[in-house]
Amino acid sequence: MQSFGANALFFSPEYLGNVNAVSSGIVGVATGVFIMSWNITTFILFSRHFRFLATATKPFLKYCINNFIIPVFFLVFYFIKAVRFDITKELLGGTEIFFLICGFLIGLILIIVVSLLYFFGADKTIIRQMAPVIGDPKLFRSQFRRNEVKLSESRIIKVQWYLNSPFSVKKVRDVSHYSREFVESIFSRHHFSAILSVFIAFIFLIIVGFFMDSPFFQIPAASSTLIFFAILISLSGAFSYFLQHWSIPFLVVLFFVLNLLYKYDVIDPSNKAYGLNYINRDDRPSYSEDGLLRLCTAEKVARDKQNMIRILDNWKKKQKEAKPVFYIINTSGGGNRSATFTMNVLQRLDSLSGGKLINKTFLITGASGGMFGAAYFRELARLRAKVDTTLNLYDPKYVDAISRDLLNPLFSSFVARDLASPAQKFTVGNYEYIKDRGYAFEQKLAENTGGILDRQMKDLYEDEKNADIPLMLFNSVVTRDSRSMIISTQPVSFLMRPVYDSMRIPPISPDAIDFAAFFHKQNPMNLRLLTALRMNATFPYVLPNVWLPTDPVIDVMDAGFRDNFGEQTAIRFINVFKEWLRENTSGVVFIQIRDRKTGGWQNPYESTDITEIVTKPLLLLQYNWYKMQEYNQDDLLSLSQNDFRLPFYKLIFQYVPKNELEAATLNFHLTKQEKTDIANALFSRENQQYFKVIKNFVEKGLPEN
Repeated sequence: MQSFGANALFFSPEYLGNVNAVSSGIVGVATGVFIMSWNITTFILFSRHFRFLATATKPFLKYCINNFIIPVFFLVFYFIKAVRFDITKELLGGTEIFFLICGFLIGLILIIVVSLLYFFGADKTIIRQMAPVIGDPKLFRSQFRRNEVKLSESRIIKVQWYLNSPFSVKKVRDVSHYSREFVESIFSRHHFSAILSVFIAFIFLIIVGFFMDSPFFQIPAASSTLIFFAILISLSGAFSYFLQHWSIPFLVVLFFVLNLLYKYDVIDPSNKAYGLNYINRDDRPSYSEDGLLRLCTAEKVARDKQNMIRILDNWKKKQKEAKPVFYIINTSGGGNRSATFTMNVLQRLDSLSGGKLINKTFLITGASGGMFGAAYFRELARLRAKVDTTLNLYDPKYVDAISRDLLNPLFSSFVARDLASPAQKFTVGNYEYIKDRGYAFEQKLAENTGGILDRQMKDLYEDEKNADIPLMLFNSVVTRDSRSMIISTQPVSFLMRPVYDSMRIPPISPDAIDFAAFFHKQNPMNLRLLTALRMNATFPYVLPNVWLPTDPVIDVMDAGFRDNFGEQTAIRFINVFKEWLRENTSGVVFIQIRDRKTGGWQNPYESTDITEIVTKPLLLLQYNWYKMQEYNQDDLLSLSQNDFRLPFYKLIFQYVPKNELEAATLNFHLTKQEKTDIANALFSRENQQYFKVIKNFVEKGLPEN
């Protein structure tokens, strides 16, 4: 999980937006819970191999003392990694790191002390209950020696000496004269106390899930994750202890029961597109070839093209030029690093153009994090134009806002809501949905950006129709067959398949879907803008796939699997409207903002050991997926340029880290060092060159040749 920034959740945990001793202390408490859960579970499962503990005072304490090696080595390893991370990635000073470590240790020690005090109470209760028996040797012998089955030494684990305290050892006492019932009766009382403590931890997680909308209950994601792992360990121990040899058959039966409940819609853990109508099953569109072909008939395509030409005419009127330059912005996926780099680039570009570039841009396409930055910048520009003319669009606080953490609430919600308490609901319009990690992600993105992205598609309709803001196309990929799901406020049936001569080429099946037309009975304009952005950025497992109300039901995921740079959709758009562009513009400029180098030289697939014989065929596609997209799109672009017969430019702004080993990772969390590195990437020689080119284009137009 390091590549997704999960290590940052543990090394620099956030609570209430701050990384401090309190947030670190909460992670310390959770780490203590995890360690004690491990001790408790293994005590339940393996105490029969240490029967001599039954006659010792405070048997669980002695068990923990003798189990210290793994937790201590883990903590030493953790602190070394955390200090190194906080120095190099978070750029923290010695004092700040000292307080983080102190906070962690206080939380850890607190929970361990509380746990041991809890078991000390259990010890006293057990001793009090056993006192009448143990205190009278005659009664002990008559009561417990009746059983002919005597305790034998463990055949699995042999112990001769053990730590009686952290600084003293003691020889194991012979307990062969104790009956099995006596020892088991003592251990069973400890086991009950242990299971009760696990139940309390599970209840705590449910409470956190129910109140997660309150910032106070949004504990660090590392804490939620550790508590969840603690519960998993404890549940596995409980299954093994109570069900013994029946534990595996029970889990198999449980799996089939849950599968049946899911199959017949008794339980439904799937994530939804917030705003769509999932209620009326009879009105669900047919996801079939015929169903898609009905959306892109010649008549519908002609009608939708005329609607788009009216929008293009509106855009041209606002340019106050006979033949303005037609700008298209493409932005790549890449989580928060791409969102931050995109915001940095757009601020710089618009500033150099005197605030004109965003108004000269007609279309914005892209994937994942890049679209977060582009959508945020577009909304800020709209606010500046229509609400607050004093708004400083180039204020660094907006870069800071879009770069804020999104991973912490996502992980916390996954543990506390998706798994522990998936019962809370919220409404969008007249429709109700379950709160899960998808909802938590959207709420955090809205909070980070001051709420200006918390809108619905219908709120954008008039502004895009009048060309007051650039048209934005959101894509996602249907996992069933890899078709693109294009979300737009305007009808876009003309993008559902390539432009081709039907007299010379056999019919081409649609490879894209007009979302609004397809779901016209499901209230598509009620969809949240935040949901459209999330559907465009649904990286597997990190965010939940979005299930759509179709027949059969389909789900969608990250746009990057089909078009990580937004270029393919943009190329199809200009091919559809090339005649209008020839007559009404002086040329087309593609501005591509990307979070990785061009040319496919970044992150090559390399292997130096024999395992590549097995792993290479499996991992080759994973490592080269984006590179294959780039090669294919460069080919499409060159073919379009040759056919376009109009000035055509592509300008690339790319994030190139100062040091490849310290490059920002692909995730929804950025460290201070990564944010600084992304900002400094604007000053690379290539990026500075293209900034000058854009400035000349805006001021003087495209070169005559």
